Amino acid sequence: MRSIWKGAISFGLVTIPVKLYSATETKDVSFHQVRRSDGSRIKYKRVAATDGEEVSYGDIAKGFELSNGETVVLTDADFKDLPLTTSRAIDVLQFVPLEQLDPIFFEKSYYLEPDKAGVKPYVLLRDALEQSGKVAVVKVALRNRESLAALRVRDGVFVLETMLWPDEVRTPDFGFLDEAVEVRSQELAMAGSLIQTLSGDFDPSQYKDGYREALQAVIEAKVEGREVVQPTDAQPTSGTVVDLMAALRASVEAAKSGRPGAVPEPADDAAAGTDESPRGKAGAKRAPTKKAAAKKAPAKRAAAKDAEGKPAKKAARRSA
Repeated sequence: MRSIWKGAISFGLVTIPVKLYSATETKDVSFHQVRRSDGSRIKYKRVAATDGEEVSYGDIAKGFELSNGETVVLTDADFKDLPLTTSRAIDVLQFVPLEQLDPIFFEKSYYLEPDKAGVKPYVLLRDALEQSGKVAVVKVALRNRESLAALRVRDGVFVLETMLWPDEVRTPDFGFLDEAVEVRSQELAMAGSLIQTLSGDFDPSQYKDGYREALQAVIEAKVEGREVVQPTDAQPTSGTVVDLMAALRASVEAAKSGRPGAVPEPADDAAAGTDESPRGKAGAKRAPTKKAAAKKAPAKRAAAKDAEGKPAKKAARRSA
């Protein structure tokens, strides 16, 4: 890795010289815009909107457009005069529990490596921070922009998580938040059962980017001149859930069977009842009956007998 910034952690009267490295990298497949006929690269020229003349990179400055349409031009000298006290320092402001930092504020992650002269104070602050169970809230300036950040420990190394300012996080203003949506206790219990069934320890190695792998296979097939084979795996279809309880119950059963991606179709309303008695559970195991059978039968039909001449109610109990 190549360091992208050099500075120091300012912790009280202690200064720890460090180097900054990007902790993450994107694995997206990158493309260029080309001419379809021969693959020739498409290039762009920087031209002025007023006269269409090409502008060299050295003549380009930053402009801020006012509400009346006028533009204020700012040069590099204007930015140098700005008071960035954290231009080469990571100022520790306070220490807080990690759970108090909403992940929505996190922006980008960086590793911090100590210089040779700062190894001991680096290790000292690292160990003390780990024992405290807290993270440090700091302020740092990167690429001419001052940001809040969180300093935490991961695998024995300081990780700097740059954060958004509070006014950069939007307030969720959605209409459904004002609606009175009723959730039955049975539905809530079934949803909790599904969460419990799918709970476990997070292991990022078990997940992969299937789209990127498929795209890479298409590119390799193009290179080798082979026929591009489309995936034949059936994709889950989306639709309107008629019975929420039935869908939740089916999801729990699918998760227990070890096939969390293969959710069976919801059963009929008659088979999705919420009776928790032994008789109700036994009835749920039988093949779903028609919806008409879920309606209350007349007293005369309730005494109907099964094929063996015994009362239907006793037969159902014996089947259970």
